[in-house]
Amino acid sequence: MYTSTVDRRLKIGEVSSLTGMSVKTIRYYEEIGLLSTTTTRSKAGYRLFDPTVLNRLAFIKRAQSLGLSLSEIQELLAVHDSGELPCGAVKKHLLLKVEAITQQMEALSILKSELLGLLSGWQEKPPSDQVAQTICPNIQPVRSK
Repeated sequence: MYTSTVDRRLKIGEVSSLTGMSVKTIRYYEEIGLLSTTTTRSKAGYRLFDPTVLNRLAFIKRAQSLGLSLSEIQELLAVHDSGELPCGAVKKHLLLKVEAITQQMEALSILKSELLGLLSGWQEKPPSDQVAQTICPNIQPVRSK
């Protein structure tokens, strides 16, 4: 008789198939403590996962896709494991990500302007006196002697 995944523990290969995550990734997550509350060992030493691991791994995958690091995710899971919803903490982390992205966009905009400025004055064959003093005079200032 077939037993649903809700009624029994899952082997790591089953968890991998159901989540699309590699066995290596699942082992790593267990090693760093992200899955410690969902894992036991069989008498033969096989990892056996509580079916709740599927929801936990889905959360980890989604949080990573939003830019959260594994240490941030571990912090959020600790809140969850203490019996609280981590939604407030998740919001705080996401707001920090938005701020970091805004700063990165500003830095990229400045870099883009600098690159366009360099390209606007580009010389395919700079004067020979400049070539001897630099590797690429287009991006290196020529030092006076």
